[in-house]
Amino acid sequence: MDETEFWEIIDSTREAAEGDPEEHADLLVERLAQLDPDSVLDFARHFEARYNRAYRWDLWGAAAVLLGGASDDAFDYFRCWLIAQGREVFEGAMHDPDSLAELLDDFDEELDGDGEDLGYAADEAYEQLTGVVTPDLGLPPQAAEPAGTPFGFDDDTALAERFPALWDRFGPV
Repeated sequence: MDETEFWEIIDSTREAAEGDPEEHADLLVERLAQLDPDSVLDFARHFEARYNRAYRWDLWGAAAVLLGGASDDAFDYFRCWLIAQGREVFEGAMHDPDSLAELLDDFDEELDGDGEDLGYAADEAYEQLTGVVTPDLGLPPQAAEPAGTPFGFDDDTALAERFPALWDRFGPV
């Protein structure tokens, strides 16, 4: 599976789910379960590589603005959700996290930003197909610390300065 096919699967299942992350995860499992096990592993590698690439302080800060704070787990689930938004949104956020203010049509912190189930979709599909758990994907492990310069997410002034567009659109009222 190449990168284009990976993003096509992400996009088609997201559109069918009408943006609902839980429904998206269910549809993604169904779609992946139609593939052969090696293709599911390829999908999992693409997903995990992007998940690890998004382990950055600046993205964590953007998540904190969107979610009104972001614990370790919340940021993990946010990264899954971010990948599920498709190539344009993901790559845009990687280039400039503040650009999420323009890239996201809407953001409902009750529904959006939590893609936990999406992170398990390939594992679920692989298990359905083979009856065994997903083997090691052969990718380097996630870094011990996020990339970039750490900063505090509890300082509203710092968040507003660092992410002005996101803060204006999605910050606390």
